[in-house]
Amino acid sequence: MVDVANIKYVSGDETLLDSINRLWAGLNQQHLDSSPDFKPYYQALTFEKRKVVLLQKARTGALRVELAKDEKAGQYVGYCVSSIDANKVGGIESLFVEESYRGLGIGDALIKSALIWMDEKAAETKMVSVAAGNEEAFRFYARYGFRPRRTVLEQIKNH
Repeated sequence: MVDVANIKYVSGDETLLDSINRLWAGLNQQHLDSSPDFKPYYQALTFEKRKVVLLQKARTGALRVELAKDEKAGQYVGYCVSSIDANKVGGIESLFVEESYRGLGIGDALIKSALIWMDEKAAETKMVSVAAGNEEAFRFYARYGFRPRRTVLEQIKNH
């Protein structure tokens, strides 16, 4: 049984990105499992490739990393990476909580902190992209005012 009193939160800039490597792999595996049409994409996606994109966002705007750590277990159990670009568009780039820690309010704490940071940085628009197959995440994001605005379809290679 997880004791939420053992969960501690820390936030910072892109220098914390390496701390999410293991958790990011869990999110990528979740996408791999739930998005069969795009398996090749997720199979080819590595943390290093994703990190390059996030670091580019940090150079042209701002990046924030929120971490949740189970102090008793001595490991990070959730994270949220958010960004703000030069046009004042804020984005939830990535959010993940280990399955055994879900339902404890960790995701709520992470996204609330990210949204407060975006407000402090005067983001005029806030967005989040949800991977195909992960539509159950819509309910979570709806609690924070996110609604579907458009649907982007991507052609699968070799079709």
